Amino acid sequence: MPKELSFYENVEKYFDKATTYLKYDKGLLAQIKVCNSIYKVNFPIKVKGKVKVIEAFRIQHSHHRMPTKGGIRYSTMVNQDEVMALASLMTYKCALVDVPFGGAKGGIKINPKEYSEDVLEKITRRYTAELIKKNCIGPGIDVPAPDYGTGAREMGWILDTYMFMKPGELDGYGCVTGKPVALNGIRGRTEATGRGVVYALNTACGFAEDMKKIGLKTGLKNKTVVVQGLGNVGYWASKIISEEYAAKVISISEYEGSIYNEKGIDIEKLVKHRKKTGSIMDFAGSKNLKTREEALELECDILIPAALEAQLTGNNADKVKAKIIAEGANGPITVEADEVFIKKGIMVLPDMYANAGGVTVSYFEWLKNLSHVRFGRMNKRHQEETQGEFLNLMEEATGKNFSKKTRNLIVKGADEVDLVRSGLEDTMITAYLDIRNMQKKKKTPDLRTAAFVVAIDKIAQAYGSMGIFP
Repeated sequence: MPKELSFYENVEKYFDKATTYLKYDKGLLAQIKVCNSIYKVNFPIKVKGKVKVIEAFRIQHSHHRMPTKGGIRYSTMVNQDEVMALASLMTYKCALVDVPFGGAKGGIKINPKEYSEDVLEKITRRYTAELIKKNCIGPGIDVPAPDYGTGAREMGWILDTYMFMKPGELDGYGCVTGKPVALNGIRGRTEATGRGVVYALNTACGFAEDMKKIGLKTGLKNKTVVVQGLGNVGYWASKIISEEYAAKVISISEYEGSIYNEKGIDIEKLVKHRKKTGSIMDFAGSKNLKTREEALELECDILIPAALEAQLTGNNADKVKAKIIAEGANGPITVEADEVFIKKGIMVLPDMYANAGGVTVSYFEWLKNLSHVRFGRMNKRHQEETQGEFLNLMEEATGKNFSKKTRNLIVKGADEVDLVRSGLEDTMITAYLDIRNMQKKKKTPDLRTAAFVVAIDKIAQAYGSMGIFP
């Protein structure tokens, strides 16, 4: 059996496949493909009286747009190949959803569960200081965000360190996104990636012609869903798709095992059970499966791999029975598995599209930080008053009164979170239409190739507009 490609080699393979549908200069394509800047650093941290050397990375894939943008992950699996792959995907992802950033990514090679909060804070602040020293962070230079193993807390530490070392910088709060709302973060950012996955699925499932090909009806209602990973992405995707779209999440897989319930799993109750017991196993009403991997092979309409890369490979792709796979994680499907899914007629919503919700809402947060005003603040009350007056006129003209529920629904002005969700949904719909139209135009075998073609074409046009390439 041929050796499985590395994560970065997988991304390169997808890129090369897409370029066969384009006619740009080879030198230009080589520039788009290569990582522009690779920064690796080792620094010491004292833990329980002993010095530990921490290995960390920040890689900027493309400077065709500035600043660069990408998350920071804390994991023992972090290495240069992985961070290069993730940075590359960020470039194509941003281009695909029309977010004006170049791609970047960062990583610290640690297991955050092995360190106290105090030590994690030391590591985060030292890493931030190293980035500042090398001019690898700033609102117009490179803007990190949360990723696997990090969250709002770590982004708050990054912000505080940056502001301490760059006092008086007017737009300093835009140096990082995914911050707590109290530190000029944005409402809706925590749920953004998971919500984006659901918006992507809802959009794709809206085309009767496409659903007929894979034996499904339109819409998400009553569709059976399997989710791998109950972290930030998996939790929000599971919660939103079941509570807001009436789909049935029949299985959840996590590192401790996987569970199944054909009637559907109550996500909030499962989370409470896990907090109480430390595991998703033995959840009331659900059946424990033999292995974590068994969940990936269940009969279902939709599979959402929302954990780490290389979960669906040449070794298990034949066993997958889902009709749609939405990549909530980055790179969960290898090239070998992708080829199997194309042959089987499984629709794959690629990571560079399906999980673009995080960077989209990060973009909104960055805009908020640069504009120094909360979305909705300037027009919410005016909107409510105008719509209220309109309803009053309608009642006078018709002689009928609207119910309190109807009035509240129509009169309510848009809050920040409403605007964020609206902007995210519009982004996911527009991007999917671009991908679908490109697939039809170029007759690509899958949506992933079409998505890469769209992204590469946009980046090439950006270079051309600069006059750098003919």
